Amino acid sequence: MSDPSRIRNFCIIAHIDHGKSTLADRLLEATGSLGERERRDQFLDKMDLERERGITIKAQTARMRWRAADGEEYVLNLIDTPGHVDFSYEVSRALQACEGALLVVDAAQGIEAQTLANAYLALEADLEIIPVLNKIDLPSADPEAAAREIEDVIGLPRESVLRVSAKEGSGITELLEAIVERIPPPRGKPDAPTRALLFDSWYDAYVGAVVLARVVDGRLVRGQRVVLMASGSEHEIQQLHILDPHPRPVLELAAGEVGLAVAGIKSLAEVRVGDTLTDARRPAAEPLPGFREVKPMVFAGLYPVDADDYEGLKAALSRLRLNDASFVFEPETSAALGFGFRCGFLGFLHAEIIQERLEREFDLSLVTTAPTVRYRVVRTDGTAVEIESPAALPPQNEIHHIEEPVILATIHVPAAHLGAVLGLCQDRRGIQRDMQQHGSRVQVRYDLPLAEVVLDFHDRLKSATRGYGSFDYEILGYREAPLVKLDILVNGEAVDALSLIVHRDKAQQRGSELARKLKEFIPRQMFEVAIQAAIGSRVVARTTVKALRKNVTAKCYGGDISRKRKLLERQKEGKRRMKRVGSVEIPQEAFLAALRLGEE
Repeated sequence: MSDPSRIRNFCIIAHIDHGKSTLADRLLEATGSLGERERRDQFLDKMDLERERGITIKAQTARMRWRAADGEEYVLNLIDTPGHVDFSYEVSRALQACEGALLVVDAAQGIEAQTLANAYLALEADLEIIPVLNKIDLPSADPEAAAREIEDVIGLPRESVLRVSAKEGSGITELLEAIVERIPPPRGKPDAPTRALLFDSWYDAYVGAVVLARVVDGRLVRGQRVVLMASGSEHEIQQLHILDPHPRPVLELAAGEVGLAVAGIKSLAEVRVGDTLTDARRPAAEPLPGFREVKPMVFAGLYPVDADDYEGLKAALSRLRLNDASFVFEPETSAALGFGFRCGFLGFLHAEIIQERLEREFDLSLVTTAPTVRYRVVRTDGTAVEIESPAALPPQNEIHHIEEPVILATIHVPAAHLGAVLGLCQDRRGIQRDMQQHGSRVQVRYDLPLAEVVLDFHDRLKSATRGYGSFDYEILGYREAPLVKLDILVNGEAVDALSLIVHRDKAQQRGSELARKLKEFIPRQMFEVAIQAAIGSRVVARTTVKALRKNVTAKCYGGDISRKRKLLERQKEGKRRMKRVGSVEIPQEAFLAALRLGEE
């Protein structure tokens, strides 16, 4: 058990790719937490996916011991956080478990959009912020300009900025001393009733749900009966571990400490991230504030390629939901794709990561439908409903208007690429708010419809700015827009899985793109197949898959032309009859091609 005055709980926050995980590696090495043989890059990024993409997806925790200049030994609990905008919820959870934050800024690139967003999250959580300039060893680094930018934009004095190189390991000792000096110790009450904040959890096949908790008041002891305050379920703590950085069993966790608890929780529904653990015999009067509920903003359908995998997909989604409170799902069916789930995500990268984790960790083959956002439909009688897929749209005569979610996008871009970014935002129906110059970089803020951002906005922004642009957003709310439902008809029948909600001005272009794409993949039939894009009963685009045709006049050598005509007329009539009764099987590849349309 540690003396609370010698505990420091802190996290590392930064824009994506500014060197958080490398800095975490150096801190672990400097404090002797890792043996020589265990050292590897991105030590805290446990998932293969994180190591491949070079990004942090899940916040990770490690406990380090450091003997400071005053001769005392301190316990430092580090929480490494993700940098991508889609995982800002992970960041907000980690901040609740800390008293301080290291705000890492790339000395060459300066402040980016996500740096700013994370700094504001830390200020809201009332944390002590230590600004750190990383990558000072780069030839293009300009620490003076970056320190000035930190003072101008965030308001932290430039004298307080520490300079380190996580790659070379310079400045790490000074950073550890600053953590001890500047970050306050935990403020919990050791004698009060137990309250522990549950800020992450995952499923283990052998012991059930494992929870990662920060003890705020009181203590957690092995054998203690505890209650999860949100669900009201009672359990007995069977194991407690601290991560230094590998799990190590302990008998108790005192106020201010962070660790793992195993309490034989079998049902995934009982564990909610943000919940409070308290003593069953001496419960706390009220739970900890927890986290704000996050609403998923991007929705997509996930369907197993093999219908027999449906139950396996359901179990896999339940497990992922356990440690990702921002992810939701519910069953849905589609005439084209069968049984599957409608899933809600925070953003497009979040959706991509979840799909990839399902395929890798649970060995599933999946089809994902095109991402959509949640629309609000106001009916003619004044009632409003929120819909997540075009199939749920009420009949046209009952709709008064449709509202779409709008975001406030903050984009940081070098001045040289400003024109390309403004053009991209205008093309995506953006409305400019303001523009500010910070040194050689410009900060632009736009109101943008979320539907225009979810598919490929981030990629297009990176292309337009040669990788130097960065982007962050916050949800503003709903705004009325001239939106319509675009149906795709094959041989006169609507294909539900390909319906879209689009802006009226873009309906014709989107419809003709979809029709053209489907034409490549739908095999030719014995009759002509019409592929149409329609808004209600009005067709806005059409293409035709030509019929396979046997040469019925091959046996007619010369002779009367009327004989040939008669054979051709009979063939034509046969094809017309076939078209009336024939149905067109749409292959899986056609769906996949149509769903990838936005990526091109």
